[in-house]
Amino acid sequence: YQRRVRGESNFSPHKKMQTYLAGGHGSTANKWFQDISPYSWASLGTSFAIAISVAGAGWGIFITGVSIIGGGVKVPRIRTKNLISIIFCEAVAIYGIIMAIILQTKMKDSNLLPQDYFTGFAMFWSGVTVGLCNLACGICVGITGSGAALSDAANPSLFVKILVVEIFGSALGLFGVIIAIILVANAGFSGKGTL
Repeated sequence: YQRRVRGESNFSPHKKMQTYLAGGHGSTANKWFQDISPYSWASLGTSFAIAISVAGAGWGIFITGVSIIGGGVKVPRIRTKNLISIIFCEAVAIYGIIMAIILQTKMKDSNLLPQDYFTGFAMFWSGVTVGLCNLACGICVGITGSGAALSDAANPSLFVKILVVEIFGSALGLFGVIIAIILVANAGFSGKGTL
């Protein structure tokens, strides 16, 4: 308010933040991010890609499996045909493993350069992206597979129709892999020397 009265209206919040950071006040968070090695960020991203994807696959298999077993008690013919839902859920875990392999191939020993921080953060967020997309995909495929099993038990002609919906749900995990590949396309450790 006092600056506006004096005519200093061009003092924006962005400039205020720059002044705050330049004065050393905000250096704690910046230092924290810089103190953690880019290799740690990359390794966390790789582990998140696998761990969260496997959690999504397990959750989907749990949801689908309960319905297949429950419906199979009453109508035994649905047990084998609806195993395709379990396979779709397992593909979610495979997407995470594929992305982890892609991320692992980008890791090289090097002296830390500024662009290595970009690589570490890109690999971290690509792993998180794949993991969360595959978590959503596993739940989606599990719920749709559950519906496919129960509707197939009631009316066999509905199985193919719901299977199409399940295929579209499984594409969510593939979209996550594509986004993650785009994120790390230009990322790579410098590879000049050893740590």
